Amino acid sequence: MNLTISGHHLEVTPALREYVTNKLDRVTRHFDQVVDINVLLTVEKLKEKERRQKAEVTLHVKGRDIFVEQSHEDLYAAIDQLMDKLDRQVMRYKDKAQDHHHLPAKRIDANL
Repeated sequence: MNLTISGHHLEVTPALREYVTNKLDRVTRHFDQVVDINVLLTVEKLKEKERRQKAEVTLHVKGRDIFVEQSHEDLYAAIDQLMDKLDRQVMRYKDKAQDHHHLPAKRIDANL
């Protein structure tokens, strides 16, 4: 699994990198067939009172890309909410990818 953590208008500190890595462990624990993860942490500089912290994740699994983004005033809160969303989407993908084939209904001959 390749993990890329980058920042836009933000320096990614080792503490921030460790926090994101620990949160991603929950997702990879539920679904281990992850090929590539790209994390982008952004500070949007609108007005000083309305500074928004945004976190985005693109998770590449076999045959599909899962993209999730979340904004909040606090970057750590944005990461927490982002990982909750990502976990739900990964679980939904995992349910759809599993083999849910049922046996066909048995036909009753009408010629009896």
